Formats: sequence, C-alpha cells, structure tokens
Amino acid sequence: MPIPLSVDRTVPAHTPLFEQHQTQGGRMVDFGGWALPVHYGSQVEEHHAVRREAGLFDVSHMTVVDFEGDRCRDFLSNLLANNVAKIKRPGRALYTCMLTENGGIIDDLIVYGRADGAYRAVVNAATREKDLDWIRARAEGTSVNVIEREDLAMLAVQGPQARDAVHGLLDGADREAVSALDRFWAWDSESLFIARTGYTGEDGYEMLMDASAATRWWEQLLEAGVAPCGLGARDTLRLEAGLSLYGQDIDETTTPAESRLQWTVDLSDNRSFIGRSALEAQLEAGVPRKLVGLVLEGRGVLRQGQSVVGEETAGVVTSGTFSPTLKQSIGLARVPVTTGDQVAVDIRGREVPARVVEPPFVEAADS
Repeated sequence: MPIPLSVDRTVPAHTPLFEQHQTQGGRMVDFGGWALPVHYGSQVEEHHAVRREAGLFDVSHMTVVDFEGDRCRDFLSNLLANNVAKIKRPGRALYTCMLTENGGIIDDLIVYGRADGAYRAVVNAATREKDLDWIRARAEGTSVNVIEREDLAMLAVQGPQARDAVHGLLDGADREAVSALDRFWAWDSESLFIARTGYTGEDGYEMLMDASAATRWWEQLLEAGVAPCGLGARDTLRLEAGLSLYGQDIDETTTPAESRLQWTVDLSDNRSFIGRSALEAQLEAGVPRKLVGLVLEGRGVLRQGQSVVGEETAGVVTSGTFSPTLKQSIGLARVPVTTGDQVAVDIRGREVPARVVEPPFVEAADS
C-alpha cells in the first residue's frame, strides 16, 4: 500500500521537482493549488521545441488513482461513459468522461488496464477533490479499493524526438518493450509506468515513477537534449491540437455530445452507466450546442469569455490564444448547433470576423 504524502492544500503544493524548476529559472505560478513553472524564459521557444524536437513537462500535479479489488471492471463500467470492456489486456488505455446523472462532465480522464484486474486512472488536478469524493461515494459498500497515489511523480516527454530520447535511457528488454508500444498503450514495471499518451498533439510518453526518482529522470532527460517546458507552452500546444481544457471548454454544465466528445461515449450495448439516460434523451431531442474551432481573420487575439456573434448566433469563446505555429489567433467556442462557417467575435467592442473550422488546427509532426 503506498504511503500518502502530507500535502497542505491551503497553500500551493510543491511537486518533487520544485527545486529543479527554480534552479533552471522557471517562472513559478499557482496553478490549481500547485506551484508550477509557466515557462523557463520563452513560452514560444518551448512551444516550438515540442513541435520540432522534444519538450519535457512536470505534470506531477495530475491526480493518479488506482483501483484494486474484486469487480473493478463492473464498477468502472458504471462509473465511466466509455466501456472499460474494451480494455482486453493490461496496458490498454481508454480516454473517457465521468458524468453526472444529468450527463454533465465531472471530468475527462484516461484509464489504463493493469494486471490482476486492477486499473489506473489519471484525472485533472483542478478537479481532484470532487473527483475523489464522487468516486469514493460510489465505491462505498463495494469490494473496490480506491487509492490516490500521492507517492508518484509524473513527467510528460512530447515531440517528434521524444520517444527516442526516452528509449536512450532504457536498457535491453525495457527499451524493446517501450519502443513497441502503440499509441494509447502503457508499459508497467515495478519502478516505471510509461504510457504513449499526451496532451500536446505530438507523439511521446507520459511517465510515472516514485517521487524519489523524479529528479534523476528529469536531469537525465535534460542531458539527453529534451527542453524543459512550462504550463504556457502546454496550453498553446493543446489548443493547436484542439484538445479541451476542463473548466473552460468542458465542465458539469456541458455534455460530451455538445463538446466534440461523443466518441468517448459507448452506447453500443445495454450497459448501464451514470448519465446514460440523460445523454440519450439529449440526443433524441437534438443537441442544441456544439464546440467548434475558430480562426480569427482580423486583428486581435481570441480569449476566453469573448462573445461570438453572427446571423442568429450567440456563443462564447471558451479558449483562445495566438498560435505560435500558425502565427494567427485560434480558439474554441461553444455556439448554437445551427452556426455556419462564418461568425464574428466581439473583441473590445469590435466585431472581428472569424472562420469556423474543425480542429485540430495543427497536425502532429508525424501525421
């Protein structure tokens, strides 16, 4: 049984790499109760490093939850909108949403199959408390053990050269096993958990290890030429890839059907899961809203909260930025389902034209 770390949630918590971030010149900010680097000098350079070579992120603030005990599969089958029965053997990863009874998104997450009928989930840091409360309340009275893994650290190595950098630090059979991973599969050993997943749109790995080993891995990856990257680049990268951010693009007031996430919901059989009835009712009645990509065609920068206007259109920008790759402003917006290909965005009282597009805005380097 892992020993939980003592974390005071009233002040920004430190990841095991806090001192390394300070030493390397990271500009630290409070992000969801964690002290994390927003950049190490240039957010744009870090963004380009991931698109062109490889970047390294400390994502130890993410919440890792292990599920052990009898009937884990049945428990998760009811808890999650996607069907964990798709996980036929250990290592398979599944992206899904955890829903309220009304179909709202409590969180989006990845769940991994492990040996002996166990599972591992990685959920968002900002939703940690409500996620754990929700999960534990539903596990009460069952044989499922819900274990928060506060003893682990997590690194993300992303970019076209990311996999080679990690392979170079592994030996023999370990290197061979990790090199053979397909996307959305994980390799699970006693000291490392390496998944071919990420949040940048580029290829790479997310790596879990004991907190005491995080500094060694961080330094070895930097020595291998991987650039340290902060939260700023992670946000512009995920937006270029058209990936949603919980709390902005999705939340409990939005359903998967109106958030470009219906593909994460499995309605193919009669499986009962939380939120199913509400989703089916919404689909039958007609989904009123949709999440779309916007490319600004005039001067300005798209930002969260700006109004989207047009012919019979009233919507809102949920995420926006200036794309370092495209060198123009892009964003996600929730608009009526009838919205066409052209809209305008109210930017400081000016209606600036924008084109509605299907994300991603930028394809991965190996696409």
